[in-house]
Amino acid sequence: MKNIFLSASIPLPERHPKYYDTADIIAIRDAVIALASLVLSKHRIIWGGHPSITPLIYYVIERTIQNEFLEKDFEELDSEEEKKAVEKKLKSTISKHVILYQSLFFKDKFPADNDKFENIVYTDSSGDIQNSIHLMRERMLSDYKYDAAVFIGGMDGIEVEYKMFIEKHPHALILPIASTGAATKIVYDSIFPEHKKNERFLKDYGYMSLFQKFLMDNMTDM
Repeated sequence: MKNIFLSASIPLPERHPKYYDTADIIAIRDAVIALASLVLSKHRIIWGGHPSITPLIYYVIERTIQNEFLEKDFEELDSEEEKKAVEKKLKSTISKHVILYQSLFFKDKFPADNDKFENIVYTDSSGDIQNSIHLMRERMLSDYKYDAAVFIGGMDGIEVEYKMFIEKHPHALILPIASTGAATKIVYDSIFPEHKKNERFLKDYGYMSLFQKFLMDNMTDM
């Protein structure tokens, strides 16, 4: 099982317009859902909890497990037994295939979806937002060896995490999905190496096939 770092968010309108004005919110959601749908059965996604992203990943996990149970014959089980079986499998999947990082600076603002995850790493609060987030990122990007990173939409944090990631994991596969706009498009245009650029990162909205070709197929070669 390989570790994939996800840096993603849906830009907020009150933040810098260079992020919000170019963001494709539908594309951001579609890309996150496609990534999770492909990756979570085989590998692990690690991300810094963001209220716009965490619910999407949980949705994919829940849908995948429920679909698996619907495909099987459970007529001999009553609804309560089936529910318990689904919940058990769901918790097992979550614990093995996702790790969520959160700074305790935001402890009063954690989204309700956090309660659905067992694998949460809480990092210390330094008392101010910038230092607290930096501490979380340092821990998140240092605790594991990453084989790949995917960047989707986002705001200034995307730019920061991109630079930190390539410094700490210079040999990892990097996928900035520029079609989602916002900070990821800025990263793609301004600092992503020219020889690694691909027109599909800019124009391909078929994210399942995009991630299959550029992520999943390449992971087997690592």
